[in-house]
Amino acid sequence: MNKILSLLLLLACSAANAGEAEIRQSLQGKVGKLEHIAKTPYAGLYEIMIGDKVLYTDELGLYLIDGSVIDVKNRTDLTEQRRRQLFNFDKLPLELAVKRVKGNGKRKLAYFTDPQCGYCKKLEKELSKVSDVTLYMFLYPIFPGSEEIVRNVRCAKDPAKTWDDLMLKGIAAASIACKTPTDKVMAFGREKQVNGTPNLIFADGTQVPGYLPAEELEKHLNEAAKK
Repeated sequence: MNKILSLLLLLACSAANAGEAEIRQSLQGKVGKLEHIAKTPYAGLYEIMIGDKVLYTDELGLYLIDGSVIDVKNRTDLTEQRRRQLFNFDKLPLELAVKRVKGNGKRKLAYFTDPQCGYCKKLEKELSKVSDVTLYMFLYPIFPGSEEIVRNVRCAKDPAKTWDDLMLKGIAAASIACKTPTDKVMAFGREKQVNGTPNLIFADGTQVPGYLPAEELEKHLNEAAKK
């Protein structure tokens, strides 16, 4: 019996790998770089990731499906869930972010934020209750007039402190002119389909658009640190 089970498992693994091999061979050079291939539990589809876009294909890679898979019973967009989970934190251009280390800094959180966004200010108040985390703030001026504010923060002697003073105490940054990476941050955000702020990215790649209270931040940070 054990030999039969082992054989069945081996055949199953071989079939799965064959699917991946067929898909790679079929799509290689015809689409962008395949970041990820995995068989889904529904409809015999394979989930693939090209850049940051989640698509679906058949086991031979002959057809591509661009759209969302909806769990009708739970009214859940499974594709959007997967897209958020597959965000690669290690590939973020963290050199473009304002960095702040709190406590031992072991946990990590990156987020897109705008100085005139009300929920971004609420997020900062919640983050003030969280320690032992390294924060990477992508200053993302999408509100009218925010670009100048972001420039003043980025050009300050201590951008992280200046940001805290602005968002937590309402102390405006002094007007300073210098070269900033804002254009690159904006381009990166558009590429990642960041359409609003705040937008959170945890170390395990989970993306959460919107504000979270401190308890939820702690939960996500701890879960991400385990992976």
